[in-house]
Amino acid sequence: MVVVVPEVVRRKAQNAGAQEWLDDLPGLVAALERDWLITVGTPFADATEAYVAATTTAEGEAGVLKLIIPRAGDAARNEITVLRLTDGDGCVRLLRSDVDRGGLLLERLGRSLDELKLPIRRRQKILCDVAARVWRPAPDCGLPSGADKGRWLADFIIRMWESLGRPCAERAVDHALECAARRVARHDGERAWRCPPVEHP
Repeated sequence: MVVVVPEVVRRKAQNAGAQEWLDDLPGLVAALERDWLITVGTPFADATEAYVAATTTAEGEAGVLKLIIPRAGDAARNEITVLRLTDGDGCVRLLRSDVDRGGLLLERLGRSLDELKLPIRRRQKILCDVAARVWRPAPDCGLPSGADKGRWLADFIIRMWESLGRPCAERAVDHALECAARRVARHDGERAWRCPPVEHP
């Protein structure tokens, strides 16, 4: 099976040390086609963090296969958890998932905001409205908190700035670190409530 990987995704995978994943991708796609009874079609050329391709079920229903580039952390697990919790409210609906293989089968939505050529302010409003629908306290669900994310961002900013040879002004880095620190400080676990039980597809 031939799997065409967009160049951005290929470079991201190589930079993440996931060359073996790239080499094994045709077999992974074929295995999920077999396991989920889908046919995988054309990949989406604008994908950046995952291999993403159109799918069709045996009944002719459209979907999307997303295979997340493996890297340190729990990117696939976290995304699957969020999509299970939101259950299609403000996010794409998750139809099937496989944490170990980093695979998600998603409903296929309409055209992207970029394809619709909407004015930038309109796009921003849509994105903010969707974020407000998705944003909800979710303790005890295995997701990182806002404070966890803030600490991760601070570490990432410093590491990347140094590893890239300090490509921007130190003042910009200081501002980014201040924003991350505010995110850590604003997290309030007392305002969160327990998630409802989640059924795993």
